[in-house]
Amino acid sequence: MTENQIALIKATVPVLRENGVLLTSYFYNRMFQHNPELKHVFNMGNQQSGKQQTALAMAVLAYAENIENPSVLLGVVDHIGHKHTSLDIRPEHYQIVGNHLISSIKEVLGDAATDELLEAWTLAYSQLADIMSGHENALYRAKVNRPGGWTGWRPFEVRDKVMESQEITSFYLYPTDQGDIAAHLPGQYISVRLFLPELNLIQPRQYSISSSSNGKFYRISVKKEKGSKHPDGMISNRLHDHIQVGDKIEISSPSGNFVLNQKENNNPQVFISGGIGQTPLLAMLEELILNKNSTQPIVWVHGCRNEQVHAFKDRLQELSAINPSLQNHLFYEQLEKESADATSGVVNLEEIQDKVLLNGANYYLCGPAGFIRKHYEFLKDAGVDTEAIHFEEFGPASLSLN
Repeated sequence: MTENQIALIKATVPVLRENGVLLTSYFYNRMFQHNPELKHVFNMGNQQSGKQQTALAMAVLAYAENIENPSVLLGVVDHIGHKHTSLDIRPEHYQIVGNHLISSIKEVLGDAATDELLEAWTLAYSQLADIMSGHENALYRAKVNRPGGWTGWRPFEVRDKVMESQEITSFYLYPTDQGDIAAHLPGQYISVRLFLPELNLIQPRQYSISSSSNGKFYRISVKKEKGSKHPDGMISNRLHDHIQVGDKIEISSPSGNFVLNQKENNNPQVFISGGIGQTPLLAMLEELILNKNSTQPIVWVHGCRNEQVHAFKDRLQELSAINPSLQNHLFYEQLEKESADATSGVVNLEEIQDKVLLNGANYYLCGPAGFIRKHYEFLKDAGVDTEAIHFEEFGPASLSLN
């Protein structure tokens, strides 16, 4: 790109800050109107909630702000790349997206969208697409080079379905082809896709693998969304209400870069979760205790409404029996009687700061965006190095904390 073209891109930054979501909303409406087949690829629940439009607006803004040095966005590129490979996004999709994005800029900006500006954004998008698809090609190669690995969608059978609480059920998924399956890093997720008759669409949904790697099956643990008419809730509820033992579903291979740091074997590990956010952290916990025979201090902090909706409570007790160094701190919004490890209310790290603020600890946060932000800020204010704080927000990213 020329210096003039870079200047034109940077000149659009104020517009993107002010009207980025308006542009991306227009873009998605345009794309789905002209290419309705992509409704089977994109999570329409994120479209309905506005999360995807916001996430794309943030990504486009960040790219425009760093157009002179896009390498600073490699962390974001990796995060999005894992999402895309989990959904089987391919280079040809970038061409479709690019055509609609440039057309949307032209139609939304009107006379302000000069030929020079459109040419600059066409080149800028081409550069971004090359960066993204190049990184994703590397991720795809890594998947197929891994023993038992694959790309795209593969049929699995539900061999077991276990109710973990009043709201959460686990599904044990085995490959129907009897072949090997790829080992997953603790914290990674898989995509599941199901046909939703209510929408007449195939829809993907990503679920954390809630157990450590075992070479035989993947386990996902899904919360039932009572009364939900939201597409995400429809998928979760369809798993609960219609998918039975013996049924077949399609899944993608494990993806995600929110994973356990296994290099610092002697450092304390602190896991902080809210509700269903415990699922990727449980895989990390099992990895440490069952596969690594870890001796470092491990702290588990979890919050949910009450004991009835608390999944894996018995599993925590089993892991505590195996590794006495595991400390449990539970917070229930509704608690009949407080105990040594259960406190009434929402998760409050200040109440247990002497238990969680440990020298050299790694921290893993997972839950709703507000939950993550609250505890991230507490740890940061307490002097924890932000590089030691890892977090995962379910759905398109809306947080920018590091």
